[in-house]
Amino acid sequence: MRGMGFMSRLRATTGRIDRFQQRHPVLAFPVAVFRELQVMKAGYLGAMLTFFAFISLFPLLLILTTVLGAVLRSNPQLQQDVLNSALVDFPVIGEQLKNNIHDFGRSGVALLISIIVTVIGALGLANAAQYAMNLLWGVPEDRRPGFPQSWLRSLGIIGTMGLGVLSTTVMTALGEWAGGHVFTAGLRAGLLAASFVLTALLFWLGMRAATAPEVAARDLRLAAILTTLFWQGLQYLGGFIAAHQLRHASTLYGVFGLVLGLLAWIYLQARLTLVAVASDVVRARRTWPRSLFD
Repeated sequence: MRGMGFMSRLRATTGRIDRFQQRHPVLAFPVAVFRELQVMKAGYLGAMLTFFAFISLFPLLLILTTVLGAVLRSNPQLQQDVLNSALVDFPVIGEQLKNNIHDFGRSGVALLISIIVTVIGALGLANAAQYAMNLLWGVPEDRRPGFPQSWLRSLGIIGTMGLGVLSTTVMTALGEWAGGHVFTAGLRAGLLAASFVLTALLFWLGMRAATAPEVAARDLRLAAILTTLFWQGLQYLGGFIAAHQLRHASTLYGVFGLVLGLLAWIYLQARLTLVAVASDVVRARRTWPRSLFD
C-alpha cells in the first residue's frame, strides 16, 4: 500500500510539472524540441551523419595535403597557411590532425583510393542529410525526391560543402591579414557579420537542397541561423571544451585518441544541427506546448 501511495504522489507531482511547463513558453518550446528529437531518434540520425562525415573527412584531408604539396611545393609557408585554414573548424584537434596527416608522395594508387572513398563518403553524407531533413520535417517517403533528383540534390549539397570549406579558408585568411593591421571596432564587427551571413546562407542552401520541395524555403531560415550560431559558437567556445576533454586523450593515446576526439567533435556538431532543424520544425508546425509523456 505504501508503494502504491508513493507512486500516486509521484504521478501527481510529475503531472503538475508537466502542466506547469506547458503553460510557460520559455519551458514549453525547448521541451517540444526535445520530444521531437526523441521521437525522431536523433541519436541514430546524429550517429549516421557522423559516420559518413568521418569517412569522407580523413581521405579528403589526405588528398588536400597531397595536392598542396604538389601545387605549392615551392611555397611551404602558403601550403601550411591553406592547410591551417582548412582545419580551423576543428579547434585543438586541428593541430593534431595536421601533425598526423601526410601526403602520399608519388603513390598514385593511394591517392585514387582516397578520392574514391571521399566521393563515397560525401555522397553518403549528402544522402543521410536528405533522409534526416525529410524525416524531421515529416515528409512521407512517397513524396521525397527519387532518382535522379535525389542524386542531383546530393551533388548540390556536396557543392555547398565545398563552398563552405572555400569560404572558411578565405575568411580565415582575411582574419589573419586583418590581425596584422589596425582596424576600427566597427570594421571588425562588419567582417564578423559578413562571415555570419555567408555561413548562414550556405547552411540555408544546403538545407534547401536536402529537403523536399513541399517544405517552403522560408521555413528553413531559422534552422540555418541557429545552425550558424551553434557552428560559430563552437569555434569560439569549443576550444576551451576540447582543451579539457580532448587534448589529453589525443596526447595520451596518439592517433587513437585523435580519432575519438574527431568523432566526438563531428557528433557534437551533427547533434546541434539536428537541434536547430527540430526547433524550426516545432516553430513552423506550431507543435508546442507538448506533454513530456505523450
